[in-house]
Amino acid sequence: MTSDGPTEPEDLPAPEPYDPLDPDELPPAEPPLSEEEREERLFRRFAHQWAIVREERREERRAELPVLASGPSNYRRAEVPFGLDLAAGWAWRLLIIAAATYLLARVLGFFAVVTIPIAVALLISALAAPFVRALTRMGVPRGLSALLVVITGFAIVGALLTFAGQQVASGANDLADSTVQGLQEIRNWLRDGPLNASDSQINDYIKNAQDMIRDRSQNGEVLAQVTEVGAALGHVVAGFFIAVFATYFFLADGDRIWSWIVRIAPRAARERVDSSGKVAWISLVQFVRATVLVALVDAAGIALGAAILNVPFVLAIGVLVFLGAFVPMIGASIAGSVAILVALVDQGPLTALLMLGVVIGVQQLEGHVLQPFLLGRWVSLHPLGVILAIAGGVLVAGIAGALVAVPLAAAANAVVLHLAEMAEPSAPEGTDGPEEPVLA
Repeated sequence: MTSDGPTEPEDLPAPEPYDPLDPDELPPAEPPLSEEEREERLFRRFAHQWAIVREERREERRAELPVLASGPSNYRRAEVPFGLDLAAGWAWRLLIIAAATYLLARVLGFFAVVTIPIAVALLISALAAPFVRALTRMGVPRGLSALLVVITGFAIVGALLTFAGQQVASGANDLADSTVQGLQEIRNWLRDGPLNASDSQINDYIKNAQDMIRDRSQNGEVLAQVTEVGAALGHVVAGFFIAVFATYFFLADGDRIWSWIVRIAPRAARERVDSSGKVAWISLVQFVRATVLVALVDAAGIALGAAILNVPFVLAIGVLVFLGAFVPMIGASIAGSVAILVALVDQGPLTALLMLGVVIGVQQLEGHVLQPFLLGRWVSLHPLGVILAIAGGVLVAGIAGALVAVPLAAAANAVVLHLAEMAEPSAPEGTDGPEEPVLA
């Protein structure tokens, strides 16, 4: 039966895929290319052939160029003698250290109103810390213990200064009369002594001195000095209150303050910073204790000598010598010179010479017995280091700088020795340490 519509194509089998390895099988015919595709293929072939030709021409030109002989490079590092190289390395490092030290000293000197009271508070805290620990063991809270110790300590110092001031005030009139009498004796000695000065020459000397004082007063120097004294007194008052509050907080919260400082350091250095701070604190405590004992001996010896010689102001002289002895080696001598001057004005040259002998004897006891036994054993600081520390402290902050320079130098010396010991390599197991060098 036939139909009117178109017939559907029969299902034909799918062609087999082309096998390129079969030599008898022909590749499938490519579809015809358009005009644009033919032009593009021709252009690519031409560009490829042109690149090959250009590379061949370059090779021919390179072959025609002359060959230049090469040798070793003339560029070498400048040869500097080892000694000069080493000296230059040390020189620029020392210059940087000196510049940093100078800048630090200038900064500390500029902020001396704050830094000096803080240093004094550290010294007072090192002296008063055992009393705070004793009260804490007895059950008193640490904050209250610190407050009681600070109030008691400053009350004792204030009482001593008050008694000394009252003694000076009560004997000031007698000392003034003795001064007038002593000046008259000096005038008689100038006239009747080996100089044989006439009254007119003596009057001229006195008149010249009066004119110099008058000129300085008219030029405003006295007013400037009074202004400087007023500013200094203001700084002293401000420093006193800073020292009081800093001492209290160092005694009450010293551990927390130190922990905060340690946390500022990098993590890798915190252990060494903590151990260095503890070593410095121990050295500072030992120095303050030794200095207090030396100052007590100096003050008691010079005050006892002044009492035996019947020199006025014995208590004031003792307090002054005690405070001055906190500057090692020279403080007690300078303070003892006041006792010599008082003896000279009050009782004459003979008593002044005897007082001088007392001061020298006490200084010999300090220099040959107390200093080597106490400071030499507790604080390993050479006398040259003491002198240099005092000189640097005076240059930075005057008398107050000399007061705190030596204990800070002692603490710094202890820290340096501690870090040097930590930097030494440990001895291998089974040995006692590095072998001793054998000298031929």
